[in-house]
Amino acid sequence: HVHVVESGGGLVQPGGSLRLSCTASGSVFSIWYMDWYRQVSGKERELVASIAEAGYTTYADSVEGRFSISRDNARNMAYLQMNNLNPDDTAVYYCNVLGGNPESLYEYDSWGQGTQVTVSS
Repeated sequence: HVHVVESGGGLVQPGGSLRLSCTASGSVFSIWYMDWYRQVSGKERELVASIAEAGYTTYADSVEGRFSISRDNARNMAYLQMNNLNPDDTAVYYCNVLGGNPESLYEYDSWGQGTQVTVSS
């Protein structure tokens, strides 16, 4: 079992910045991907940013150039630095962790409880 916890959400004014953190614990073994999703009430959850174990990153078009994802493999953590925030970025942000043990059939796909980000003046 892998437990995922997000932190760092809050209320910020338009143009401001926030840094979200994601921590995975438990039977982690290898973490293949650490991803950030967001969801607005009544809408589908969307992928915001993804980082592979080797460090390759991808971003949604809507956040490209404003958000930056990084990870600390030694601490099983991922971060999402969000700059120049606007009201459209308001959502619950979720961390998703995919990994497993290459020497067995053990795999996992774990989600955190989410952290609220509100961008408003």
